Amino acid sequence: MQPSKGRILVEIRELRKEFEGAPPVTAIDGIDLDIWEGEILCIVGPSGCGKTTLLRIIAGLEKPTSGKVLVDGKTVMGPGSDRAMVFQEYALFPWRTILGNVAFGLELKKLSRNEIVGKAEEYIRLVGLSGFEEKYPHQLSGGMMQRAALARALACEPHILLMDEPFGALDAQTRNFMQGELLNIWEKTRKTIVFVTHNVEEAVYIGDRIVILTARPAKIKSIVDVTLGKPRDRLSPEFINLRRGVLESLREEMLATFHSGR
Repeated sequence: MQPSKGRILVEIRELRKEFEGAPPVTAIDGIDLDIWEGEILCIVGPSGCGKTTLLRIIAGLEKPTSGKVLVDGKTVMGPGSDRAMVFQEYALFPWRTILGNVAFGLELKKLSRNEIVGKAEEYIRLVGLSGFEEKYPHQLSGGMMQRAALARALACEPHILLMDEPFGALDAQTRNFMQGELLNIWEKTRKTIVFVTHNVEEAVYIGDRIVILTARPAKIKSIVDVTLGKPRDRLSPEFINLRRGVLESLREEMLATFHSGR
């Protein structure tokens, strides 16, 4: 199923980000983008073009130089409970069990211990980790650790999941499995997901739309609507043609970067 294109949840307006230095570096230059409630929006672009910076600005972890981001009509001024970020590095606390990791954000709320444990166990079940509640991160595989990180983000019940190359450190087989798991979780929760990836096949497989960014400074080169139904067949002619088109668009930007020396 595709999400409806009804309500706009995130509005990005004339966004610009410059990092100080000698000389200063402009990472993002004039991005305007609407993100619909319930969609999976994938962001791709050449390495170093500003994808993660854009995600961090939406999360409230970076402040824009100019322009603004609005979530549900309110300007983002910093991190908030309406947004949760999932990183490539898992970012689990090694001294906490999986249950303890998933419960961490809930402990910051005014909930009883029973409520905290109950909700943490609910999301552990959702990501398929029942039976591993008392295990520690080092006892899990990479894919399982990323599922635990996803459960921790979901347990806080954010409106938006911001995912920065979350499957980038996984082997190809586990990565494909996790893409399917993410779609299963999306079907159950219908969270709005903003997903940064270098992997074009991944973007075509999970995304409802794909934003292609230019080489730094990042601007929006194009936005591709992915109209293929879910689940998707990676070997279908439609999938392969769409993947080829996105790759060609990226190749143009990578060549521009190479020849300009950026």
